[in-house]
Amino acid sequence: MTMLGTLKAHTYEITKPDEPLAWLGSGGFAWLTESNVIITSGTAVTVDATQAIAALRAIDGEGAIACGALPFTSSETGQLTIPSRVLRCNANLCSVTEIEGATLANSPQLAQTPRRFSVEAAQDLTAWDEAVASALAQIEDTELRKVVLAREVFVQADHAYNVAQILSTLAATQPGCFVYAAGDFVGASPELLVRRDSARVTSRPMAGTVARRASIADDNAAIETLRASMKDAAEHRYVVDAVVAALTMHCVAIEVSDPEPVPLATVTHLTTEIRGELRSAATALDLALALHPTPAVGGTPTDSALRTIAALEPFSRGSYGGPVGWVDATGDGEFAVALRCAQLEGNKARLIAGAGIVEGSDPDLEWAETQAKLEPMLRALVRP
Repeated sequence: MTMLGTLKAHTYEITKPDEPLAWLGSGGFAWLTESNVIITSGTAVTVDATQAIAALRAIDGEGAIACGALPFTSSETGQLTIPSRVLRCNANLCSVTEIEGATLANSPQLAQTPRRFSVEAAQDLTAWDEAVASALAQIEDTELRKVVLAREVFVQADHAYNVAQILSTLAATQPGCFVYAAGDFVGASPELLVRRDSARVTSRPMAGTVARRASIADDNAAIETLRASMKDAAEHRYVVDAVVAALTMHCVAIEVSDPEPVPLATVTHLTTEIRGELRSAATALDLALALHPTPAVGGTPTDSALRTIAALEPFSRGSYGGPVGWVDATGDGEFAVALRCAQLEGNKARLIAGAGIVEGSDPDLEWAETQAKLEPMLRALVRP
Protein backbone atom coordinates (compact mmCIF):
# COMPACT_ATOMS: atom_id res chain seq x y z
CA MET A 1 0.00 0.00 0.00
CA THR A 2 3.01 2.34 0.24
CA MET A 3 2.87 3.15 -3.46
CA LEU A 4 -0.86 3.85 -3.21
CA GLY A 5 -0.22 6.40 -0.51
CA THR A 6 1.61 8.54 -3.04
CA LEU A 7 -1.42 8.79 -5.34
CA LYS A 8 -3.36 12.04 -5.30
CA ALA A 9 -6.89 12.59 -6.60
CA HIS A 10 -8.20 15.93 -7.83
CA THR A 11 -11.89 16.54 -8.48
CA TYR A 12 -13.47 19.44 -10.33
CA GLU A 13 -16.92 20.24 -11.69
CA ILE A 14 -17.69 20.47 -15.41
CA THR A 15 -20.66 21.07 -17.65
CA LYS A 16 -22.25 17.77 -18.58
CA PRO A 17 -20.78 16.67 -21.92
CA ASP A 18 -23.10 16.09 -24.85
CA GLU A 19 -21.59 12.64 -25.40
CA PRO A 20 -20.47 11.15 -22.05
CA LEU A 21 -19.42 7.90 -23.73
CA ALA A 22 -16.75 9.84 -25.63
CA TRP A 23 -14.93 9.90 -22.27
CA LEU A 24 -14.70 6.10 -22.20
CA GLY A 25 -11.11 4.98 -22.57
CA SER A 26 -10.08 1.68 -24.08
CA GLY A 27 -10.68 -0.98 -21.42
CA GLY A 28 -12.59 1.50 -19.25
CA PHE A 29 -15.64 1.12 -17.03
CA ALA A 30 -19.11 2.48 -17.78
CA TRP A 31 -22.22 2.65 -15.60
CA LEU A 32 -25.35 4.14 -17.13
CA THR A 33 -28.64 4.41 -15.25
CA GLU A 34 -31.57 6.80 -15.41
CA SER A 35 -30.07 8.87 -12.56
CA ASN A 36 -26.34 8.21 -12.61
CA VAL A 37 -23.56 8.11 -15.22
CA ILE A 38 -20.01 6.93 -14.54
CA ILE A 39 -17.42 6.75 -17.34
CA THR A 40 -13.73 5.98 -16.76
CA SER A 41 -10.45 6.03 -18.62
CA GLY A 42 -7.06 4.58 -17.77
CA THR A 43 -5.89 2.55 -14.78
CA ALA A 44 -4.16 4.05 -11.78
CA VAL A 45 -3.94 0.65 -10.08
CA THR A 46 -5.59 -2.76 -10.20
CA VAL A 47 -6.21 -4.45 -6.85
CA ASP A 48 -7.74 -7.61 -5.48
CA ALA A 49 -11.36 -6.90 -4.59
CA THR A 50 -10.65 -7.55 -0.91
CA GLN A 51 -8.06 -4.74 -0.93
CA ALA A 52 -10.09 -2.21 -2.89
CA ILE A 53 -11.40 -0.13 0.04
CA ALA A 54 -7.98 0.05 1.71
CA ALA A 55 -6.45 1.13 -1.61
CA LEU A 56 -9.05 3.87 -2.09
CA ARG A 57 -8.55 5.18 1.44
CA ALA A 58 -4.80 5.36 0.89
CA ILE A 59 -5.27 7.88 -1.93
CA ASP A 60 -4.78 11.54 -1.03
CA GLY A 61 -7.95 13.40 -2.02
CA GLU A 62 -11.55 12.45 -2.75
CA GLY A 63 -13.53 11.16 -5.70
CA ALA A 64 -11.68 7.97 -6.67
CA ILE A 65 -13.64 4.75 -7.13
CA ALA A 66 -12.89 1.07 -7.54
CA CYS A 67 -14.96 -0.57 -10.27
CA GLY A 68 -15.34 -3.63 -12.44
CA ALA A 69 -16.94 -7.03 -12.80
CA LEU A 70 -16.17 -9.90 -10.43
CA PRO A 71 -16.28 -13.59 -11.39
CA PHE A 72 -19.29 -15.76 -10.66
CA THR A 73 -17.11 -18.39 -8.98
CA SER A 74 -15.55 -17.22 -5.73
CA SER A 75 -12.50 -19.44 -6.28
CA GLU A 76 -11.53 -17.33 -9.32
CA THR A 77 -9.43 -14.22 -8.73
CA GLY A 78 -11.58 -11.10 -8.46
CA GLN A 79 -9.99 -7.74 -9.18
CA LEU A 80 -11.22 -4.16 -9.38
CA THR A 81 -9.71 -1.15 -11.12
CA ILE A 82 -9.06 2.29 -9.65
CA PRO A 83 -9.28 4.37 -12.84
CA SER A 84 -7.03 7.27 -13.78
CA ARG A 85 -10.02 9.44 -14.64
CA VAL A 86 -13.68 9.22 -13.58
CA LEU A 87 -16.51 11.22 -15.12
CA ARG A 88 -19.56 11.21 -12.80
CA CYS A 89 -22.87 12.87 -13.66
CA ASN A 90 -26.25 12.90 -11.98
CA ALA A 91 -29.26 15.19 -12.24
CA ASN A 92 -27.57 17.97 -10.26
CA LEU A 93 -23.85 17.74 -10.83
CA CYS A 94 -21.17 16.58 -13.25
CA SER A 95 -17.59 16.17 -12.02
CA VAL A 96 -14.26 14.71 -13.08
CA THR A 97 -11.79 13.02 -10.74
CA GLU A 98 -8.23 12.54 -11.97
CA ILE A 99 -5.40 10.63 -10.32
CA GLU A 100 -2.28 12.79 -10.49
CA GLY A 101 0.36 11.35 -12.81
CA ALA A 102 -1.74 8.39 -13.96
CA THR A 103 -1.98 7.66 -17.67
CA LEU A 104 -5.27 7.95 -19.52
CA ALA A 105 -6.38 5.59 -22.27
CA ASN A 106 -7.45 6.57 -25.74
CA SER A 107 -11.12 6.30 -26.62
CA PRO A 108 -11.72 3.17 -28.72
CA GLN A 109 -12.23 3.95 -32.37
CA LEU A 110 -14.63 2.13 -34.68
CA ALA A 111 -12.96 1.43 -38.01
CA GLN A 112 -15.95 -0.23 -39.66
CA THR A 113 -19.42 -1.00 -38.38
CA PRO A 114 -20.17 -4.75 -38.36
CA ARG A 115 -22.82 -5.67 -40.92
CA ARG A 116 -22.66 -9.47 -41.30
CA PHE A 117 -23.04 -11.91 -38.46
CA SER A 118 -23.26 -15.57 -37.55
CA VAL A 119 -24.99 -16.81 -34.38
CA GLU A 120 -24.47 -20.27 -32.89
CA ALA A 121 -25.84 -21.89 -29.75
CA ALA A 122 -23.10 -23.90 -28.04
CA GLN A 123 -25.58 -26.30 -26.39
CA ASP A 124 -28.42 -27.75 -28.43
CA LEU A 125 -31.90 -28.47 -27.16
CA THR A 126 -31.10 -32.14 -26.51
CA ALA A 127 -28.16 -31.25 -24.26
CA TRP A 128 -30.32 -28.67 -22.48
CA ASP A 129 -33.13 -31.17 -21.90
CA GLU A 130 -30.67 -33.66 -20.44
CA ALA A 131 -29.21 -31.05 -18.07
CA VAL A 132 -32.66 -29.94 -16.90
CA ALA A 133 -33.73 -33.58 -16.39
CA SER A 134 -30.62 -34.20 -14.27
CA ALA A 135 -31.34 -31.10 -12.21
CA LEU A 136 -34.98 -32.11 -11.68
CA ALA A 137 -33.88 -35.59 -10.55
CA GLN A 138 -31.59 -34.02 -7.96
CA ILE A 139 -34.38 -31.72 -6.79
CA GLU A 140 -36.58 -34.78 -6.29
CA ASP A 141 -33.95 -36.95 -4.60
CA THR A 142 -31.69 -34.54 -2.66
CA GLU A 143 -31.80 -31.35 -0.60
CA LEU A 144 -31.53 -29.24 -3.78
CA ARG A 145 -34.55 -27.00 -4.25
CA LYS A 146 -33.47 -24.71 -7.08
CA VAL A 147 -30.56 -24.47 -9.47
CA VAL A 148 -29.96 -21.91 -12.21
CA LEU A 149 -28.68 -23.54 -15.39
CA ALA A 150 -27.16 -21.40 -18.12
CA ARG A 151 -26.20 -21.85 -21.76
CA GLU A 152 -23.84 -20.12 -24.19
CA VAL A 153 -24.41 -18.44 -27.53
CA PHE A 154 -21.58 -17.22 -29.76
CA VAL A 155 -21.79 -14.34 -32.24
CA GLN A 156 -19.19 -13.56 -34.87
CA ALA A 157 -19.22 -10.35 -36.92
CA ASP A 158 -17.31 -9.27 -40.00
CA HIS A 159 -15.63 -6.44 -38.08
CA ALA A 160 -14.60 -5.77 -34.49
CA TYR A 161 -17.23 -4.59 -32.04
CA ASN A 162 -17.10 -1.14 -30.42
CA VAL A 163 -18.00 -1.06 -26.72
CA ALA A 164 -19.29 2.52 -26.72
CA GLN A 165 -21.59 1.79 -29.64
CA ILE A 166 -23.05 -1.26 -27.90
CA LEU A 167 -23.52 0.71 -24.68
CA SER A 168 -25.35 3.45 -26.57
CA THR A 169 -27.68 0.89 -28.12
CA LEU A 170 -28.36 -0.81 -24.80
CA ALA A 171 -29.05 2.51 -23.07
CA ALA A 172 -31.60 3.36 -25.75
CA THR A 173 -33.32 -0.03 -25.83
CA GLN A 174 -33.17 -1.29 -22.22
CA PRO A 175 -34.87 1.29 -19.98
CA GLY A 176 -34.86 0.51 -16.29
CA CYS A 177 -31.58 -1.43 -16.53
CA PHE A 178 -28.03 -0.88 -15.32
CA VAL A 179 -26.10 -0.57 -18.57
CA TYR A 180 -22.47 -1.40 -17.89
CA ALA A 181 -19.07 -2.16 -19.33
CA ALA A 182 -15.99 -3.45 -17.56
CA GLY A 183 -13.40 -3.52 -20.29
CA ASP A 184 -14.81 -5.79 -23.00
CA PHE A 185 -17.53 -7.22 -20.75
CA VAL A 186 -20.78 -5.39 -21.51
CA GLY A 187 -24.42 -5.76 -20.56
CA ALA A 188 -27.72 -4.32 -19.35
CA SER A 189 -28.84 -5.83 -16.06
CA PRO A 190 -32.27 -5.23 -14.54
CA GLU A 191 -31.26 -6.63 -11.13
CA LEU A 192 -29.83 -4.47 -8.34
CA LEU A 193 -27.72 -6.68 -6.10
CA VAL A 194 -27.10 -3.92 -3.56
CA ARG A 195 -26.81 -0.17 -3.23
CA ARG A 196 -25.31 1.59 -0.22
CA ASP A 197 -25.99 5.31 0.19
CA SER A 198 -24.62 6.33 3.58
CA ALA A 199 -26.63 4.17 6.02
CA ARG A 200 -29.34 3.30 3.49
CA VAL A 201 -29.09 -0.13 1.91
CA THR A 202 -31.28 -1.34 -0.97
CA SER A 203 -31.50 -4.61 -2.86
CA ARG A 204 -33.94 -5.48 -5.64
CA PRO A 205 -33.88 -9.23 -6.33
CA MET A 206 -35.65 -10.69 -9.34
CA ALA A 207 -36.75 -14.28 -9.97
CA GLY A 208 -39.75 -15.68 -11.77
CA THR A 209 -39.97 -14.75 -15.43
CA VAL A 210 -42.35 -14.63 -18.36
CA ALA A 211 -41.58 -13.45 -21.89
CA ARG A 212 -43.26 -10.27 -23.14
CA ARG A 213 -46.05 -10.73 -25.68
CA ALA A 214 -46.72 -8.84 -28.91
CA SER A 215 -50.17 -7.48 -28.01
CA ILE A 216 -51.13 -5.53 -24.90
CA ALA A 217 -53.92 -7.97 -24.09
CA ASP A 218 -51.66 -11.03 -24.39
CA ASP A 219 -48.92 -9.29 -22.42
CA ASN A 220 -51.29 -8.39 -19.59
CA ALA A 221 -52.59 -11.97 -19.53
CA ALA A 222 -49.02 -13.32 -19.31
CA ILE A 223 -48.22 -10.93 -16.45
CA GLU A 224 -51.30 -12.04 -14.54
CA THR A 225 -50.30 -15.66 -15.10
CA LEU A 226 -46.87 -14.85 -13.65
CA ARG A 227 -48.46 -13.10 -10.68
CA ALA A 228 -50.62 -16.18 -9.94
CA SER A 229 -47.94 -18.81 -10.58
CA MET A 230 -47.12 -20.90 -7.49
CA LYS A 231 -43.95 -22.17 -9.17
CA ASP A 232 -42.65 -18.67 -9.87
CA ALA A 233 -43.69 -17.45 -6.41
CA ALA A 234 -41.70 -20.25 -4.79
CA GLU A 235 -38.67 -19.56 -6.98
CA HIS A 236 -38.87 -15.87 -6.09
CA ARG A 237 -39.28 -16.56 -2.37
CA TYR A 238 -36.00 -18.49 -2.27
CA VAL A 239 -34.19 -15.38 -3.49
CA VAL A 240 -35.93 -12.91 -1.19
CA ASP A 241 -35.35 -15.08 1.89
CA ALA A 242 -31.65 -15.43 1.08
CA VAL A 243 -31.18 -11.68 0.53
CA VAL A 244 -33.00 -10.80 3.76
CA ALA A 245 -30.94 -13.35 5.71
CA ALA A 246 -27.67 -11.93 4.37
CA LEU A 247 -28.67 -8.30 4.97
CA THR A 248 -29.86 -9.08 8.51
CA MET A 249 -26.20 -9.62 9.43
CA HIS A 250 -25.52 -5.95 8.62
CA CYS A 251 -28.82 -4.05 8.72
CA VAL A 252 -31.75 -3.19 10.97
CA ALA A 253 -35.25 -1.96 10.17
CA ILE A 254 -35.42 -4.20 7.10
CA GLU A 255 -38.49 -3.58 4.97
CA VAL A 256 -39.61 -6.07 2.32
CA SER A 257 -42.12 -5.09 -0.35
CA ASP A 258 -44.66 -7.46 -1.83
CA PRO A 259 -43.39 -9.05 -5.06
CA GLU A 260 -44.62 -7.30 -8.17
CA PRO A 261 -44.17 -8.05 -11.89
CA VAL A 262 -41.80 -5.55 -13.51
CA PRO A 263 -42.02 -5.45 -17.34
CA LEU A 264 -38.74 -5.00 -19.22
CA ALA A 265 -37.98 -4.93 -22.93
CA THR A 266 -38.27 -8.69 -23.57
CA VAL A 267 -39.32 -10.26 -20.25
CA THR A 268 -41.29 -9.51 -17.10
CA HIS A 269 -39.71 -10.45 -13.76
CA LEU A 270 -41.21 -10.84 -10.31
CA THR A 271 -39.39 -8.21 -8.26
CA THR A 272 -39.14 -7.38 -4.56
CA GLU A 273 -37.54 -4.27 -3.09
CA ILE A 274 -35.69 -4.74 0.19
CA ARG A 275 -34.48 -1.79 2.26
CA GLY A 276 -32.56 -1.57 5.51
CA GLU A 277 -30.49 0.72 7.72
CA LEU A 278 -26.83 -0.20 8.03
CA ARG A 279 -25.71 -1.12 11.55
CA SER A 280 -22.20 -2.32 10.65
CA ALA A 281 -19.21 -0.85 8.85
CA ALA A 282 -19.92 -2.96 5.75
CA THR A 283 -19.22 -1.24 2.45
CA ALA A 284 -21.24 -1.69 -0.73
CA LEU A 285 -18.53 -4.11 -1.86
CA ASP A 286 -18.72 -6.07 1.42
CA LEU A 287 -22.48 -6.34 1.02
CA ALA A 288 -22.23 -7.43 -2.61
CA LEU A 289 -19.77 -10.19 -1.71
CA ALA A 290 -21.96 -11.26 1.22
CA LEU A 291 -25.03 -11.52 -1.02
CA HIS A 292 -23.41 -13.24 -4.00
CA PRO A 293 -24.46 -15.69 -5.31
CA THR A 294 -28.14 -15.25 -4.55
CA PRO A 295 -30.54 -18.03 -5.55
CA ALA A 296 -31.46 -15.83 -8.55
CA VAL A 297 -28.21 -16.86 -10.27
CA GLY A 298 -27.06 -19.90 -8.27
CA GLY A 299 -29.84 -21.72 -6.50
CA THR A 300 -30.66 -23.07 -3.07
CA PRO A 301 -29.14 -24.45 -0.93
CA THR A 302 -26.18 -22.54 -2.31
CA ASP A 303 -23.49 -25.21 -1.98
CA SER A 304 -25.67 -27.91 -3.55
CA ALA A 305 -26.65 -25.58 -6.39
CA LEU A 306 -23.06 -24.60 -7.14
CA ARG A 307 -21.98 -28.24 -7.22
CA THR A 308 -24.81 -28.99 -9.63
CA ILE A 309 -23.86 -26.06 -11.86
CA ALA A 310 -20.24 -27.24 -11.96
CA ALA A 311 -21.38 -30.75 -12.91
CA LEU A 312 -23.97 -29.82 -15.55
CA GLU A 313 -22.59 -26.70 -17.26
CA PRO A 314 -19.76 -27.52 -19.71
CA PHE A 315 -18.19 -24.04 -19.48
CA SER A 316 -16.96 -21.39 -17.07
CA ARG A 317 -19.39 -18.54 -16.46
CA GLY A 318 -16.65 -15.94 -16.14
CA SER A 319 -18.30 -12.75 -14.87
CA TYR A 320 -21.80 -13.78 -15.93
CA GLY A 321 -24.02 -13.71 -12.84
CA GLY A 322 -21.33 -12.08 -10.70
CA PRO A 323 -21.37 -8.62 -9.10
CA VAL A 324 -20.62 -5.68 -11.40
CA GLY A 325 -20.43 -2.09 -10.21
CA TRP A 326 -18.43 0.41 -8.19
CA VAL A 327 -17.57 1.54 -4.68
CA ASP A 328 -15.92 4.70 -3.29
CA ALA A 329 -13.66 5.32 -0.30
CA THR A 330 -16.61 6.04 2.02
CA GLY A 331 -18.04 2.60 1.26
CA ASP A 332 -20.95 3.90 -0.80
CA GLY A 333 -21.57 2.25 -4.15
CA GLU A 334 -23.81 0.21 -6.36
CA PHE A 335 -23.57 -3.35 -7.68
CA ALA A 336 -25.85 -5.12 -10.12
CA VAL A 337 -25.99 -8.80 -11.02
CA ALA A 338 -24.13 -9.17 -14.32
CA LEU A 339 -26.94 -10.36 -16.58
CA ARG A 340 -27.96 -9.77 -20.24
CA CYS A 341 -24.25 -9.62 -21.01
CA ALA A 342 -21.59 -10.42 -23.57
CA GLN A 343 -17.84 -10.96 -23.35
CA LEU A 344 -16.32 -9.36 -26.45
CA GLU A 345 -13.11 -10.36 -28.16
CA GLY A 346 -12.55 -8.35 -31.31
CA ASN A 347 -15.26 -9.43 -33.74
CA LYS A 348 -16.50 -12.24 -31.48
CA ALA A 349 -18.92 -12.25 -28.55
CA ARG A 350 -19.92 -14.85 -25.99
CA LEU A 351 -23.40 -14.52 -24.48
CA ILE A 352 -24.77 -16.48 -21.52
CA ALA A 353 -28.32 -16.69 -20.21
CA GLY A 354 -29.83 -18.90 -17.54
CA ALA A 355 -33.12 -20.08 -16.08
CA GLY A 356 -34.07 -21.21 -12.61
CA ILE A 357 -34.92 -24.91 -12.42
CA VAL A 358 -37.33 -25.86 -9.62
CA GLU A 359 -39.85 -28.64 -9.09
CA GLY A 360 -42.31 -28.46 -11.96
CA SER A 361 -39.95 -26.78 -14.44
CA ASP A 362 -40.54 -27.61 -18.11
CA PRO A 363 -37.32 -27.81 -20.20
CA ASP A 364 -38.94 -26.24 -23.27
CA LEU A 365 -40.31 -23.30 -21.28
CA GLU A 366 -36.95 -22.78 -19.57
CA TRP A 367 -35.20 -22.82 -22.98
CA ALA A 368 -37.68 -20.21 -24.21
CA GLU A 369 -36.92 -18.12 -21.12
CA THR A 370 -33.20 -18.13 -21.94
CA GLN A 371 -34.05 -17.10 -25.51
CA ALA A 372 -35.97 -14.08 -24.20
CA LYS A 373 -33.07 -13.17 -21.91
CA LEU A 374 -30.55 -13.41 -24.77
CA GLU A 375 -32.63 -11.15 -27.00
CA PRO A 376 -31.54 -7.71 -25.64
CA MET A 377 -27.85 -8.38 -26.24
CA LEU A 378 -28.43 -10.09 -29.57
CA ARG A 379 -30.33 -7.01 -30.74
CA ALA A 380 -27.40 -4.82 -29.71
CA LEU A 381 -24.80 -7.03 -31.40
CA VAL A 382 -26.57 -8.20 -34.55
CA ARG A 383 -27.47 -5.11 -36.56
CA PRO A 384 -28.17 -5.95 -40.22
